[in-house]
Amino acid sequence: MRFESKLIPIMREGVEVIKMIFFKKLKAYLSQKYPERETSYINKLSGAIINDLFGTPNPGEPFATFVKENRACIAEEMDHIAVEFDGMRIPLTDALRVQFLCDNQEGIDNSRILARAQELHILLVDREVPLPRHFLDLVRKLGNTFGFLVPQDQV
Repeated sequence: MRFESKLIPIMREGVEVIKMIFFKKLKAYLSQKYPERETSYINKLSGAIINDLFGTPNPGEPFATFVKENRACIAEEMDHIAVEFDGMRIPLTDALRVQFLCDNQEGIDNSRILARAQELHILLVDREVPLPRHFLDLVRKLGNTFGFLVPQDQV
């Protein structure tokens, strides 16, 4: 049990790295799609989409009002994730499953998030659930590529 209690925060950090990478990619995509929009709008829209996908809405203001006012746009963009970000489906699938497993260990049922990701064709159903080491290896590789992590040999 002690091992698990140390592993869960590490795995959750990995999920956050995947979310940051997706945020960066999503922001670039939305900036091109909505060139007339201000950076603050693109940032909020990107955050709202990620929060929606991972089932972690931000109830604080101005984010809650932003989500309410942009619900249709968020839903439309959610429908496009699988096609527009095909290269992110593996990391998103793994991050969603790891989040599910961590939540489950802590007594939180968020199975609806996985079902919704499957409905949106984001979740790769045939992909095996990642072992912690494999997930963390993926996180390190992507985190280093996107400059979110310092390679271990430089620590």
